Amino acid sequence: MASVRELVEQNVRASVRGRAIDVTAPGALDRLIAGAIADYEADSIRLGTAPVDDAEALARSVHASVAGYGVLQPLFDDPEVEEIWINEPTKVFVSRGGRAELTNVLLTDGEVEDLVERMLRVSGRRLDRSTPFVDASLAGGERLHVVIPDITRTHWAVNIRKYLVKARGLDELVRAGTLTSEAADFLATSVRAGLNILVSGATGAGKTTLLRALLGSSLATDRIVTCEEVFELCLEGRDVVALQTRPPSIEGRGEVTLRMLVRETLRMRPDRLVIGEVRGAEALDLLIALNAGVPGACTIHANSARDAISKLATLPLLAGTNVSSSFVTPTVAASVDLVVHMDRTSRGRRQVAEILGVSGRIEAGRIEAAPIFIRENGALRRHIGELPRPEKFARAGISPGALRSSSTGTSAFRGASSGLVDPAAESGRTSKGGGQWDS
Repeated sequence: MASVRELVEQNVRASVRGRAIDVTAPGALDRLIAGAIADYEADSIRLGTAPVDDAEALARSVHASVAGYGVLQPLFDDPEVEEIWINEPTKVFVSRGGRAELTNVLLTDGEVEDLVERMLRVSGRRLDRSTPFVDASLAGGERLHVVIPDITRTHWAVNIRKYLVKARGLDELVRAGTLTSEAADFLATSVRAGLNILVSGATGAGKTTLLRALLGSSLATDRIVTCEEVFELCLEGRDVVALQTRPPSIEGRGEVTLRMLVRETLRMRPDRLVIGEVRGAEALDLLIALNAGVPGACTIHANSARDAISKLATLPLLAGTNVSSSFVTPTVAASVDLVVHMDRTSRGRRQVAEILGVSGRIEAGRIEAAPIFIRENGALRRHIGELPRPEKFARAGISPGALRSSSTGTSAFRGASSGLVDPAAESGRTSKGGGQWDS
C-alpha cells in the first residue's frame, strides 16, 4: 500500500504532466504541492485514510523528489556537507570538515540513475556506453562527476562537490585561518603587479577557492578570461569572460578542448588568462601565452610547490614529440613567478603551506626557486626567498621596499639562498601514494 508521501507525490507529478507546469517557475511547484496536500487531507477525512502528520515536512519531501534531488536533497541543503559521493546505492558518503562519513541514505540502482539523469538535464551533457564518464555543473554551481559500468565494476560512481567556501577575496581566507594577513597582502600586491601565479595542492586542498580569492585582488579594469573543463570559478567582475570545454557529440564531432580554449583567449584581449586546472598538453599553450606577456594563473595537482614546477615542466611534453625539455624548462623558469601550495591537515583544515618565488634563473638545467613564506610549527612565516620579478612591481608603481618585513628588520625578499628544482629528476620521482599525478 502506498504511503501518504507517495500518494501526494503521484498527484503532484500527474498535475505537472497534465497541466504542463514549469516546476522552475517561482512558487509554481509549492502551490501545486500545497493544493495536493489539502486535497489529500480532505479525502482522508472522508475516506478514513491515514492523516498527514507534518504538512511542512511532507511538502519539503515531495518538493525534493519532484524538483530537487530526492533523498540527497537534505545533503545538498546541509551547509556543513562539502562533498557527496555514491560508491553503490547503499553506500552514500559525505565530507564534513574534510572528513568522510558514511550516511544512512539508501538508494536503488534505478534511483541513482534517475538522479543523475535529472542532474545532467541542466548541463545538456550525456552519459552512455560510448561516453561512460561525464563532468558537469549543476544548477546550484556544484560539480558533478559520474562513471558508469563497464568502466566501474557494477554500480554507478557519483561525486558531487559543493564548493561551500566561495571566498571572493583574500581577506575572507585570512579570517578563515587559511593564510596570514601579511601573506595575503603580498599575494594581493603580486596579483596587481601582474605576476604569473601557480596554485598547487592535492585534491580537495582548496586550490580553486584560493585561485578565486587571488583573482578578487585584480584591478577593477582588468579583463579576465577563464578556461575550465566545467564552470567552477564563477568570478565576479566588471569584465570577465568564462569559457568551458565541450565533449564531442554522439557523432564524434564538435569537441572543444582546453588547448583550443587557451589559444582562443589570445584573440580576446585578456589582461589576465586563467586556467581552472592544468593537467595535460594545454600546459604548453599556457606557457606560450605567459611567455608572450599575458599575465596568467592556474591550478595544478602536486605534492609540493617544487613538485608543481617540475610537473609544469613535464606536462608540455605530452603535446608532441617535437616539444623538448630544452625548450620547456627555460620557458617555465621565465614564465612562472610564484607558486602557492595548499595543504589539508589531518583534521581537514585547508591552509597555505608555502609561497615559492621563481627567480627565472636556471643552473645546470635546474630551475631556481626559494620560499618567500613557509609554514613552520603550524605558522606561516616570512622566509628568505628573494622578491620575484621586481621589474613587474616597478612597472605597476609598487616599491619593492614596501614589501619587506619591517617587524623583523630584515630584507625578506633580497639576498636569498635559492633552492633548485630539477624537472627531469622530479618528474621521474615517484611520490608517496602516487599523488603527484592525481587528477
